[in-house]
Amino acid sequence: MEKMPYQENAHLVEVAVSTGDTVSTVWQQRLPVLSGQRVALRELRASDAPSLFALLTTDEVSRFISPPPTTVEGFEKFIDWTLRQRTAGSYVCFAVTLHGFDTAIGIFQVRRLASTFETAEWGFALGSPFWGTGVFQESAKLILDFAFDRLGVHRLEARAAVLNGRGNGALLKLGAVQEGVLRKSFARRGQHLDQVLYTILAEDRQRSQIQRRETFRIH
Repeated sequence: MEKMPYQENAHLVEVAVSTGDTVSTVWQQRLPVLSGQRVALRELRASDAPSLFALLTTDEVSRFISPPPTTVEGFEKFIDWTLRQRTAGSYVCFAVTLHGFDTAIGIFQVRRLASTFETAEWGFALGSPFWGTGVFQESAKLILDFAFDRLGVHRLEARAAVLNGRGNGALLKLGAVQEGVLRKSFARRGQHLDQVLYTILAEDRQRSQIQRRETFRIH
């Protein structure tokens, strides 16, 4: 989700949701903690703003995403916005933390693209000190489980700039399928960049899970 739905003037981009069309669910009240071997994904807190500002505004992290907030206060406003959007039932954002180290080191976002989460888009940003450590892969699998099993996603989209080799590689490793190139679809730093559109379908995920179980039985 290189073009984030949030902007620093968040009041101008609030997602309008009719309460009559919104199904009340537990996650709308508060996000669950998604726990893996090394990572724990949880609701964002205002106290996460300093670490997110320090880790996500570096050039290597921010060059292929929409401009992140430029101050700690800006991240505090972003966090408040995520909570409002989660309550409205249109968007969720998890903080990435490590077991025994509750500092937020990145985020994963999922937003609905229609009236329900059946079609949705996801995106992520992780502090560069944690690249190549396995934190991303473990966190991403937890998010995929949440999206398909709890949000009811059928089609999950992602966009990555063609020049973003790391982002494209990460999505391919997760089984995402490239559907096409969106020409000059992402404006960043005075340039318009081509993006690759990736999808993961519910049936793709079910098929890969069956294949993994069969491989495990064979070996």
